[in-house]
Amino acid sequence: MNWEKAFQALAVLLAAAAIYFFWVGNNDWMFASGVLGSVAFFLSVRFQVKERNKIREAEREAAEQEVPPADDGE
Repeated sequence: MNWEKAFQALAVLLAAAAIYFFWVGNNDWMFASGVLGSVAFFLSVRFQVKERNKIREAEREAAEQEVPPADDGE
């Protein structure tokens, strides 16, 4: 399952809920859904960064394996 997309969708739904609660004047639920929406958004960013770091690490390891050892000139 793609957790990044799941948290992005959850963030959008919670933001919509916060807007609805703002519209009806329920400030407590508006605040709660806004905070949870923000947490879901930052979790999606965390999964994006984690995946990017995993790709960079794999590319770095592949590049290190391709580089021949340095010649001392002897």
